[in-house]
Amino acid sequence: MDLRTLADSLPLVRQRGADPLALGPAARSKRSAALAPRTREADRVVQSVCPYCAVGCGQRVYVKDEQVIQIEGDPDSPVSRGRLCPKGAASQQYVQSPLREQRVRYRRPHGTEWEDLPLDRAIDMLADRMIATRAHTWVGADPDEPARKLNRTLGFGHLGGATLDNEENYLIKKFFSAMGAIQIENQARI
Repeated sequence: MDLRTLADSLPLVRQRGADPLALGPAARSKRSAALAPRTREADRVVQSVCPYCAVGCGQRVYVKDEQVIQIEGDPDSPVSRGRLCPKGAASQQYVQSPLREQRVRYRRPHGTEWEDLPLDRAIDMLADRMIATRAHTWVGADPDEPARKLNRTLGFGHLGGATLDNEENYLIKKFFSAMGAIQIENQARI
């Protein structure tokens, strides 16, 4: 490669010609010219609403062979005008990531190793502990004013995650309220 050919391949050298603002040919390379959007191969585009907070940003879900291949903001959405927050932009990865944990992992008290548990056993352990904690920490009435009913527990609370959708968070809030918990919060609001 001679010096002139090398110089012509550099963006700054290409920019000094007919494209001083680097809006066209100066910003292009052979590699960038050959790139194609991931959405080009989609069989169809489904309009949806992001489920990860109460804003309701519009999404375009690109599907190929009945698998989601890309999720982008919907520019036709009056709510988000094509923009998505990091949670909404990563919503495909929440479900399809090869790093997504698909099993229950448990580490015993004072243990150093994780073990896999069947889902039914893990749910039973959690339910037993919640029921025992609720029974042990239940406050039915104000100790200073016994006629004033409290019916609550301070023994546990809940901090919801922003990867849960609105419906899941609604049900969790209802469940923990019914259990008597008063410390119920969600990461999406914090």
